[in-house]
Formats: sequence, C-alpha cells, structure tokens
Amino acid sequence: TVHSLAKLLARTQEGFLKRPLILRYCSPESLGMPEYVKEYVNEYNIVQEECTSIHEAIQGAHVLYTTRIQKERFENPQDYNSVKGAYVIDKELMKRAPENMIVMHPLPRVDEIHTDVDSDPRAAYFRQMENGLYVRMAILALCLGKSD
Repeated sequence: TVHSLAKLLARTQEGFLKRPLILRYCSPESLGMPEYVKEYVNEYNIVQEECTSIHEAIQGAHVLYTTRIQKERFENPQDYNSVKGAYVIDKELMKRAPENMIVMHPLPRVDEIHTDVDSDPRAAYFRQMENGLYVRMAILALCLGKSD
C-alpha cells in the first residue's frame, strides 16, 4: 500500500498539489522504503526523507499515513518483538501533532492506532474507508457496464 501510494503521489503531484510534495518515510530500519520505490519517486524530483522516530515524522506533517508493522515481513520473531508497539498513534502523540494533520490508515488496525484517537477530528481513516467503498463500487459498476 505505502509503496504504490508513494509512486502515485509522485506521478500526480504536479498540477494537483498546492505546495511541493515531501514524502517522509518513518519505519524501523529493517522495513525502510525499498530502493526501487525511492528511485522511482526520485524521477519526479520529489523530496524524500527517512526517519525512525514517529515524533520526528509528525513535525510539520499535513498527513500521517500509517499502517501496521507486518509480523510476516520479519524472518526472526525477536526482530518483530523489538519494534512491535514502537509506532503507536495515541492521544499523547496527537497532542504534539500539527492541528491540521490528518491521520489515515488502510484498516483494519491491530494496535498501531489507539481507539482514543477515533474521536479526534483529524482521524480520517473511517472516512477514508467509506470513500474507498464508493470508489470500488463505481469501478465495479463501470466494469460491468452499469454506469447509469
């Protein structure tokens, strides 16, 4: 999801966004953005930054797109356990976040967004889920020739 989102944003940012796009990738070092994605994004002259601290990542951010840390991506369970819970969005983090920063997530979540964030107006993931449903319905209708 994050790989394709970075590529899409890079391709569409010109003439679409009101300000220059900066992609800031925040993850454990072992799960950093793959080089092939960074090279693709770089072809569109997009500024890319990397960090391992969620507190650093939110500084000046307009959108925080978060996903779960996928246990299946780790060869060693100890490596997973060493980063599990290190990137949790909760009320305390949201107090430090910019007032206009929205939080997006593809859902379902495991433990990366605390439920106390759900009532924060910046939590956009339920709206994101609903809008995604309508987009998929429209695509299916077009594919099935039912566009009216």
